[in-house]
Amino acid sequence: MPIKVYGLAMSTCTQRVTTTLAEKGLKYELVNVDFAAGEHKSPKYLEEKQPFGVIPVLIDEDGFKIYESRAICRYLEIKYKGKGTELIPSKDAAAQGLFEQAASIETGYFDPYAAPIVFERVFKKMKGLGESDEARVATLKQQLSEKLDVYDKILSKQPYLAGQEFTLADLFHLPYGTWLVKLGEGSLFESRPNVKSWWDRITSRPSWKAVQEAK
Repeated sequence: MPIKVYGLAMSTCTQRVTTTLAEKGLKYELVNVDFAAGEHKSPKYLEEKQPFGVIPVLIDEDGFKIYESRAICRYLEIKYKGKGTELIPSKDAAAQGLFEQAASIETGYFDPYAAPIVFERVFKKMKGLGESDEARVATLKQQLSEKLDVYDKILSKQPYLAGQEFTLADLFHLPYGTWLVKLGEGSLFESRPNVKSWWDRITSRPSWKAVQEAK
């Protein structure tokens, strides 16, 4: 059977997975989860797909199931090493260590600020939770801005967060970063020359363009 991804094309976490699949040159079927009908919270979904009731979930060709987007992406790189783009360096421990360091930068210094900004501005109202808390957004933007100042220093010495090559650490930024630009916050990237160059490089990749067109 083909690789199946249970999720939604517009979902940020689903996009991490589908971009990784595109980078690896892997064919897959995107199975839409009916959020409006509460499918993701149904007993069947919780039992068979994802016990926390979220997306995405990947079921591999051999029936192996895995959830959590970053874990899925790592799994795909390990399982299909040698196909498409190498997204986790394998040449030595130092390169892998620098990759994990870069991946931790995304989870520690980008996602905790970018994701809640997008939640406040986009998903909060969509979920019927009221209007955006702009005071919170302003605080988050200031915090993210401070972190991106450090990104700019790192990227002044190398083209990608883990070094000389594009990796999952860079890819993981794409969904929420693109939302920030759509929400008029592109200056977070544009105002920092090294961050801008990096952002232009990673958003111009064919894999990301294909995922954006598929929405």
